[in-house]
Amino acid sequence: MINEFVKVQEGYQCIIQGDYHKAASYYEQAIEAEPEVRVNYWYLGLCLLLQGEEEEASLTWFLGMGETDDEQQIDHWTGELIQILESEAERQEELEDKQLAWTIRQHLRSINPTDVNNLLSSFDLALQLKILDNAYWDELNILKILESVSDYNTIDSNLVLKVTENILELTPLAGYTLNFIKIFTNIIKHQGQNIREFRYIVIYGVIKIMSSFKRNRYAAQILEVLLLIGPEHPDTLLQLSTAYQDSRQYVEGINVAKKLLLCSETLIEKVYTHLTLIRALMTSTGYWDEACAAINKQEELIAALIQESPIIKNNSLVSRLFFSMFFFPYFKDEPAKIRPLQNNLMSLCRKSIEIYDQDIIKQYRYSLPSNKSKNKVLKIGYISSSLKEHSVGWITRWLFNYHNRENFQIYSYMILPAENHNELQEWFIEKSDQSYSFGAKQNHEAIKQIHEDGIDILVDLDSLTLDLSVEILAVKPAPIQVTWLGWDATGLSTIDYFIADPYVLPENAQDYYQEKIWRLPQTYVAVDGFEVNVPTLRREQLDIPDDAVVYFVTQSGYKRHLEHSKLQIEIIKQVPNSYLLIKGHADKDASEKFYGDLAKSQDVDINRLKFLPLMPTEAIHRANLTIADVVLDTSPYNGATTTLETLWREIPLVTKVGQQFAARNSYTMMINAGITEGIAWSDEEYVEWGIRLGKDAELREQISWKLKQGKKSAPLWNGEQFTREMEKAYQQMWERYVTEHSG
Repeated sequence: MINEFVKVQEGYQCIIQGDYHKAASYYEQAIEAEPEVRVNYWYLGLCLLLQGEEEEASLTWFLGMGETDDEQQIDHWTGELIQILESEAERQEELEDKQLAWTIRQHLRSINPTDVNNLLSSFDLALQLKILDNAYWDELNILKILESVSDYNTIDSNLVLKVTENILELTPLAGYTLNFIKIFTNIIKHQGQNIREFRYIVIYGVIKIMSSFKRNRYAAQILEVLLLIGPEHPDTLLQLSTAYQDSRQYVEGINVAKKLLLCSETLIEKVYTHLTLIRALMTSTGYWDEACAAINKQEELIAALIQESPIIKNNSLVSRLFFSMFFFPYFKDEPAKIRPLQNNLMSLCRKSIEIYDQDIIKQYRYSLPSNKSKNKVLKIGYISSSLKEHSVGWITRWLFNYHNRENFQIYSYMILPAENHNELQEWFIEKSDQSYSFGAKQNHEAIKQIHEDGIDILVDLDSLTLDLSVEILAVKPAPIQVTWLGWDATGLSTIDYFIADPYVLPENAQDYYQEKIWRLPQTYVAVDGFEVNVPTLRREQLDIPDDAVVYFVTQSGYKRHLEHSKLQIEIIKQVPNSYLLIKGHADKDASEKFYGDLAKSQDVDINRLKFLPLMPTEAIHRANLTIADVVLDTSPYNGATTTLETLWREIPLVTKVGQQFAARNSYTMMINAGITEGIAWSDEEYVEWGIRLGKDAELREQISWKLKQGKKSAPLWNGEQFTREMEKAYQQMWERYVTEHSG
């Protein structure tokens, strides 16, 4: 008896070692010696199954059951078999043999077809193996079985977490995903455990759905379900408000933001919740007084936070602080006041990062390069979430296209890349010597990769539009870090330079910038042009006469400043037979009321204002710009890509020049396109230019002719020349760095 027991144990060791044939031999001997010991049949069948002999395995188990009619005995033996197969399936999953684990679980399913935990595991493995087709989905019938479960406590809570994470990672947009989230939320709520972990998984999955797939309304539906386990949970409300805003459910976005504000207790929470409310109000248009009150309160809160100067050990709170001053340039053109506040806020964030990420900084903050030659081939890394079909992508492509590959190696680090087909993103990958993609939870991987690649100059294209990029730059994995294009400078002290030109920042701007301003000789941006499709917009569709003067405002709701919008209505009032077309992301009803109230206050017929839907593509938008005689720019936040597109389409533009970066984009672009007509330095000049261009058709034609001629030689339309200037700047930055660190 003892000898047979030893053989059984030796057999199991052979299974562990992967010698299934030898293990089977042991169990066959054990059965021959003691045929009444049923467990040997279960292990022998398992050995056969592990060798791929599935039919033989099933037959062995059947023989082990014998011909007894004792149902209690059969249930006992079946339980033994299930336990052995379950244990082996788990072991194979730990060994990363998912295919074998899945095969075992199919036999478990045939033995007990309603075992919910096994069904969930089978489904999860099928997801990972990418074998979940319609036939298998119907065969599992898992949603119906889950709905029929009477006792949620029988379901493995950790398994629910695992399946939820994989669904949201691998098939976030599948038809079943929302149904799973509904059922799993009820399970987690009923069990009362793993609530925090479940919420974290769902929220991160939702962020991916919003950032990578742009399915904001779908994301909002998932978050609405998540409210069942925490109707006042700040992170859920924060993401829900954002999802509502981005899916154009503007009123809902505002209401949730206000609810979030009521749940805020600490100073930090109040800062980021006010930001959410400001964004909601600005996205919609039509809530100007509320938005102004919120931005003023935000300034007070940030000043108080800087005064308190706490060390924040929660990285998610720090990342939210990055954005907390994002909307100030939309309200105020006061860089000498606002930029120092921004710099101090970023200093507070950096100090916190250097505490909670100190191990990462020790490992991956740049070290002095071994090759400090001034003439070496430089490794330039571009980090961005926008190297795809996005305004930043359309502009940056010319730099990638013209880079001198003999003197520069180009690396691209794509944060939150598009998951679906994106031609421009694929183009950037092809144009890079090396390209990497990183998800929402892969910051440290990105930092490590940049460090290991030995990047000499890391160029940030996102600035304060993406927290993940800022966190990476705060660690400083490259010796030289530069911000260009995406927005104004961050104010982060680990960024060395901010790319500008002679016009986009005033002469005294260095007085209040943390970064060293590097001015290119002519323009900080240039493109060779834009793709243009066939126009889909005609005057007759809008009930506008052919001889009318058409003004166009193409900016989103963010940029609709009340006082500046009054100037646009004043221009319409002063130009007979003129119309104002208004296009951009905003609440249609709120926008119509916003502009309608302005028109009424100046006795302008509301029918002279036309609200346009968003165009399906950028190329169609550019084509439709030609319906306009004059484009009216916004202030204190100008157009950027929209200005480039307007000038490329040879349409006169009126802009007011301010002091901040955002208020001078159109100015530098017009200068570098070869025109000065339409550049205003005051509200009065803005109105004067608007009226003059509306009434003087000959002047409009002259400007259009200048813009057309400018395409031959103007700096704005010479991507290759601009690339040479950027490369020269990179080389000079490197030479300066080597000189400062030599000896």
